[in-house]
Amino acid sequence: MAVTGEGENGHVVLTAADGEGYGSLRRRATPRAERYALGKSLRKQVPRSALGQWTAPADRPDVVDQIRASHLGRVERLVPVRVARMAASPYGFLRGTAVVMAADLAGLPATGIRPVICGDAHLGNFGFYASPERDLVIDLNDFDEAHPGGWEWDLRRLAASVWVAGRQNSATEEQCEDAVASMARRYREHVRWLAGQPLLARSFERLDVTGLHTTVEDQSLRTEVERAARRARKRVSDRALPRFTEEREEGRRIVEEPPLITRLDDDEAAAVADGLDGYTGTLPSHWRRVLSGYTLVDVAHKVVGVGSVGLRAYVALCEGSSPDDVVFLQLKQARRSVVAEHVHGESAWHAHQGQRVVEYQQALQTVSDPLLGWTTIGPRQYYVRQFRNMKGTIAIDSLDAAALSDYAGVCGRLLAKGHARTSGASMIAGYLGRSDNVDVALCRFARAYADQTERDHETLVQAVARGALPTEPGG
Repeated sequence: MAVTGEGENGHVVLTAADGEGYGSLRRRATPRAERYALGKSLRKQVPRSALGQWTAPADRPDVVDQIRASHLGRVERLVPVRVARMAASPYGFLRGTAVVMAADLAGLPATGIRPVICGDAHLGNFGFYASPERDLVIDLNDFDEAHPGGWEWDLRRLAASVWVAGRQNSATEEQCEDAVASMARRYREHVRWLAGQPLLARSFERLDVTGLHTTVEDQSLRTEVERAARRARKRVSDRALPRFTEEREEGRRIVEEPPLITRLDDDEAAAVADGLDGYTGTLPSHWRRVLSGYTLVDVAHKVVGVGSVGLRAYVALCEGSSPDDVVFLQLKQARRSVVAEHVHGESAWHAHQGQRVVEYQQALQTVSDPLLGWTTIGPRQYYVRQFRNMKGTIAIDSLDAAALSDYAGVCGRLLAKGHARTSGASMIAGYLGRSDNVDVALCRFARAYADQTERDHETLVQAVARGALPTEPGG
């Protein structure tokens, strides 16, 4: 067992738990029974009830100051759009402030078991997309903050987001508690099951739409799954042509919709084109050959998400040998994960943040976009993916209490699968055990942090009202 000493708050840091000895086939891995026993022994250092702790420390950083700091380096004209999206609701605030919750989570009790984590595993960061075989699957789908870190980090963020979303959907506190408990139970049960599977079998575990339909029990959620899946299957490049482009004398061009879709000047467009040339070199040889059959015909800046608003994000239209053979590529600026400084301080683990996003996405997802790659444009680093790839999400605001509980369980299962694909499954399973102790603790944490989120959101709203932060109506 690899033990690297003490991490933050004196916690023992354990690494290479289930992949111990990777890089060599001549070193025997630690038996699973020993890893399970080690995980169980960690309860003495970090009681499972400790995962329910949340009280804002006296020296907690000012929320508005943290938000301002997160705006440094963003496109200034888009900052008001970002603030407006966070001010719209407590759930919107939670989505946009991973940096705030990162600072909060870093000071909480943790076991020191560190697989690759999403780093931003809120309820809205799970969704549909197309596998390389064009099957519609559901999984984690946002990896801007992905990084090795405490598995508790993801579980706490997901739990808090479930409670905040439940309140937004007019669920009672008891119903919110049921939803968080469902998520925690499914995580605990699935990580235990996966810990007993062969490593290769674990790596192939996935959930497609057919499996999802048979997994969910609530009829209204089944209906929402079917609706979301139908919409996702229509979200492909050729169907985007009438929505995003128009024919001009100089050829097909992306349509402007300021401030969300804007054209680039010639120098910036040329820099993006150079970046795309560099990106193709990060692809496997087959997909590099496939993309060589396309020609870049236009590029624009397109705002996406909540947390990402203000970072550079481009959409590129590439045309094949016929006008209806097109692919949209998306380039998103990648910055250091909000998890990183709390894991290894100011030292750099990753030379290229776009490469970090891609490689950890491939680690956490069972199947990924085959066109994932990375590039550098000027001083900034980016990752690249397909823009229209049957992407879709469950509409959280359409879920009643029973459907929310069912869907939270699905997300718990998917999170367990992601963590188990990297390392630590046996130790996590040993720590969690078979009882509902952790489920109860996470419900306690989620309720307390939902209260904190609502207070922080109100602080943001007040800052906007007095002009301390810019906002744009309708952003």
